[in-house]
Amino acid sequence: MTSEKLISTDQHIKILLEPEGFNVTDYHDISYGIQFSVSFSDWSGVIRIYQNNKGVIRNDYSQLRNDEHASKIKAILGRKETPGREDVAGIGFPIIGSDESGKGDYFGPLVSAAVYVDERSAKLLEFEGVRDSKKNSDKKNEELAEKIIKICHDKYSVIEISPEKYNDLYDQFIKENKNLNTLLAWGHAKAIEELLAKVECHNAIADQFADERFILGKLQEKGKKLNLIQMHKAEVNIAVAAASILARARFLQKLSKLSSEFRIDLPKGASVHVIHSAKNFVATYGKDSLRKVAKLHFKTTKQVLSG
Repeated sequence: MTSEKLISTDQHIKILLEPEGFNVTDYHDISYGIQFSVSFSDWSGVIRIYQNNKGVIRNDYSQLRNDEHASKIKAILGRKETPGREDVAGIGFPIIGSDESGKGDYFGPLVSAAVYVDERSAKLLEFEGVRDSKKNSDKKNEELAEKIIKICHDKYSVIEISPEKYNDLYDQFIKENKNLNTLLAWGHAKAIEELLAKVECHNAIADQFADERFILGKLQEKGKKLNLIQMHKAEVNIAVAAASILARARFLQKLSKLSSEFRIDLPKGASVHVIHSAKNFVATYGKDSLRKVAKLHFKTTKQVLSG
């Protein structure tokens, strides 16, 4: 009996190759997998898809001639096949990945996102080229965010902390002798908790920005049962990568909305260009309004208000 995972992979390969001018035939069963033909004008070749005893899917390109068409197919399908990427945390699927965006940007909100990924959605996300948002252009992140939403349906959550709310929370945490990590943990915890209200999952993974107790301590009763793993460069996990893209896309959307609302370009980051824009903002709206668009604890604020 043909595996649903193999059929799903075959269908997705069609989706990727046919818009590029390749003709993909219907698959037929072979030992341990399926195969189909791919053609372009008078060129043709065969691709096979196997599933090993651990359920891992592998594409076999050995029946393709080593020429420009084969190279293009491999590039389209992303033949990087990073072993362990789908199980970098060592706990398999399903898993929830969480990440944030806006932490290093003076203007705009802090956005946290959490995404539930199972074996099926993991493969589809891989095929779409989902990776750490920092490796993508803004346009690419926005395009991938739409694809992630379609693949994962409602199994994700995005928590947006506006600049004004961010400043209020930051001030509150400082008074309680807490730091920025507490605020970051608050965002991660809210995103994970909101997602746990939609799905049942026992494992989650996030980037290691602090002791995991910063997140677990903020989770409510259901979230406290979660096995949370924090690791450096967690974005290599497909669930965290997807979360990073959703968070970045929302950040970009809200930053653009703030720019339109105040009719002043509010750039990303914390560069000299950002300082110049912030000074224009203060000159137009006054320094008290700066808290509506910027994270005031940044050193940038002193540079903006110093003259």
